[in-house]
Amino acid sequence: MSASEQPIIVKRVSRRAGGHHGGSWKIAFADFAIAMMAFFLVMWLVTVATPEQLKMVSQYFKDPINFDGGSPHPIDLGGSPTPAPQRTLNELTVDSEPRPEMPAPEAEQTPDIVELRELDLLLQELQNKIETEPVLQRFREQILMEFTMEGLRIQIVDAENRPMFASGSPDLQPYFEDILLALSDTIAKSPKKISISGHTDAMPFVGRPDYGNWELSAQRANAARRTLEVAGYPKDQIARVVGYADSALFDAGNPLNPINRRIDIVVMNRRAEQDLVRQTGVPPAAAVETPDSSSVPAPEAAQPVSATASQPAPPPAEPRTSRNLFEADNPLRQLRP
Repeated sequence: MSASEQPIIVKRVSRRAGGHHGGSWKIAFADFAIAMMAFFLVMWLVTVATPEQLKMVSQYFKDPINFDGGSPHPIDLGGSPTPAPQRTLNELTVDSEPRPEMPAPEAEQTPDIVELRELDLLLQELQNKIETEPVLQRFREQILMEFTMEGLRIQIVDAENRPMFASGSPDLQPYFEDILLALSDTIAKSPKKISISGHTDAMPFVGRPDYGNWELSAQRANAARRTLEVAGYPKDQIARVVGYADSALFDAGNPLNPINRRIDIVVMNRRAEQDLVRQTGVPPAAAVETPDSSSVPAPEAAQPVSATASQPAPPPAEPRTSRNLFEADNPLRQLRP
């Protein structure tokens, strides 16, 4: 067959539209984007939350119905409101009138529950400030906080190479003043009264026969009070300034441990204030008596040296009421053989 006789083959290709594939992929992508946004939001909340808040969240997911702080019923129409986490102490109000729909035992416990929540809110604000304030971040290992029978106790302790006071002196170190100045405004948000106490280790004070750890601890507590007042802390909220010397050691197993040298600031609860009034017979703002021995592990024979937070009393008219028998110009010392 010659080339001219070869058949010509023509291929015809028909093109047809594939049609619409639908938009289901858009829904899947939107779900994925929302899930990623929720994931990063949870990660951010976990990062900024305090350990106490994480613990409460964990308790809620373990037992949502009987969660402590919430309502025992799925729908609660007669419960008392709880403060929102974003609120501050300035916005917290306490309802002194018991709700008529509450049972009698629950109504009696309401003031204590509200007070405990207020102190817990103060603790969270202090912890957040310690974590965010540069001045306090450097010394966060020396700031200890806990709840006691008297209220919220804030302990500022000595470190091995970082004492709060000069050796054997009530003079504050500059960084300890910075700690008190940084904490004062947050503590002042609570309208409750505070108690300030000073502690030393068991090392005997040498150099002066008329001066010891009792005087030193009381003067250091009073120096802390003066620093708080300079920072603007209300004077009428300071109920007691007292020195314990080494009668209430933090580390009883090692009496010379630097942690025993500390300043305690207790934000007193309502019962502690009432106990102080019963002991002294005067309002807490003017109390100068020693604290209850049941709240501090001090021996019965050891009585702390106290210093009043109010204005100093005028000098006595008679020489025999002098407080210091070791002063050179004291008339009683001149009569001694």
